[in-house]
Amino acid sequence: MEYIVNGYQPARLFRFFEDICAIPHGSRNEAAVADYLVAFAEARGLSWYRDEIENVLISMPGSAGRENEPPVLLQGHTDMVCEKNNDVAHNFLTDPLKLAVADGKLYAEGTTLGADDGIAVAIMLTVLDGELPSHPPIECLFTSQEEIGLHGAAAFDCSRIHARRMINLDSEADDHAIVGCAGGIRSDMTVQLTRESFRGEALAVTVKGLMGGHSGENIHLGRANANKIMARLLSPLMATDDLHLCTCIGGSKDNAIPRECTALISVSSAEAAAKKILTAAEDIRGELVDDDAGFKVVAEPAEAPAVMLDAVSTRAMLLPMHVAAIGVLAMNHAVNMVAYSRNMGVVALEENAPTARITFSSRSAKESQLTQSVEELDALASLVGASFNHHSHYPGWDYAPNSPMRDRYIAVYRKLYGAEPVIQSIHAGLECGLLKNKIPDLDIISLGANLENIHSPAEKMDLASCEKLWKIIAEMLA
Repeated sequence: MEYIVNGYQPARLFRFFEDICAIPHGSRNEAAVADYLVAFAEARGLSWYRDEIENVLISMPGSAGRENEPPVLLQGHTDMVCEKNNDVAHNFLTDPLKLAVADGKLYAEGTTLGADDGIAVAIMLTVLDGELPSHPPIECLFTSQEEIGLHGAAAFDCSRIHARRMINLDSEADDHAIVGCAGGIRSDMTVQLTRESFRGEALAVTVKGLMGGHSGENIHLGRANANKIMARLLSPLMATDDLHLCTCIGGSKDNAIPRECTALISVSSAEAAAKKILTAAEDIRGELVDDDAGFKVVAEPAEAPAVMLDAVSTRAMLLPMHVAAIGVLAMNHAVNMVAYSRNMGVVALEENAPTARITFSSRSAKESQLTQSVEELDALASLVGASFNHHSHYPGWDYAPNSPMRDRYIAVYRKLYGAEPVIQSIHAGLECGLLKNKIPDLDIISLGANLENIHSPAEKMDLASCEKLWKIIAEMLA
């Protein structure tokens, strides 16, 4: 295999990262990367355990003289969010990522990079490969299906973990330590559909060019949601243009802010409807943040399909999309942090399908607000005769007043860099809450390298920052 990252240390860390990028590893497709991890462990004589959901635990004894120290758990997830630009031909089930380096940053051409959380996998493999001359006993937990609901961490048998000190490697800034996170829940709305023979004129509408991003980490930045914009463009036409939906597809992940949405509609006059849509788009453009400067709406005549949704089904789709509150819903003003949010990540109204789906992701550290979100969405569904399946609930992770791991990190950061690190809780969800819930006396911090625009094709990983993260991990374990 020809590697493209050179000149950064330790070299094997970046080799391992590129190895992972060559193995397709989207959520629910982690078997091949689990095979790689098991083969890695067996080749080095390390003990390993693999469960039916493709979680892998690899253990390594302490170095000479440190065999009897308490172990440390390193943890990250093996799956990645699979997002690509519409004009990119890439099969996430079979194709390796096409990597490139520019200005000291690694990225994948037209797709997500999966540094969230491939960098964790690479760091753990580097530790297990013997890069550190001195270390305590190490346990490395590689979890699966994190990006679709933290399913791997939820399913793992934590009685196999002996460590009571843990470094999670799923953060995105090399001068931060995360010490708390939000919980969350997924909500799938199902709309029963009735179709009738197509009439009127067909119009294809596309919303594209938005930045998107992580629905927890980036929700406070005010980036627009393509699904929401589509509903705003189309909903007024129901009363004036005899609008009927035929198809509507937007987003692919509940935890990614959708960048694009496409719809095929029936209207009485395609030309008149297009003018209204494009006029409304210009109004919306003036409301967008700078990150969404690439925003574009296309409305053009299209070939008419055989059928369209009836008026009731069209309303049942567009009303929830139009009126459901999304984005930041409440702030924790004491710490100037998002407290409660909701993302409308996926709209899936496909041609001839009997039902359509709208998927939401709600986040909060407070269970009462997650309950509120469920109740609001259920009430909205009742207005249009739809139903919700609420699932993949995971708990938050509360700040610990006393944490030797946090203290150790602060001391190491001061020693290496002569500065104070940022200690914070975040609005995104981490597996730390689930693992802490299973192992109450687990002392946890979460660290990471500098990543940009995760969960989007604009994702990049700062290579020098990976070197910095490695030095911090190495010193903490030394």
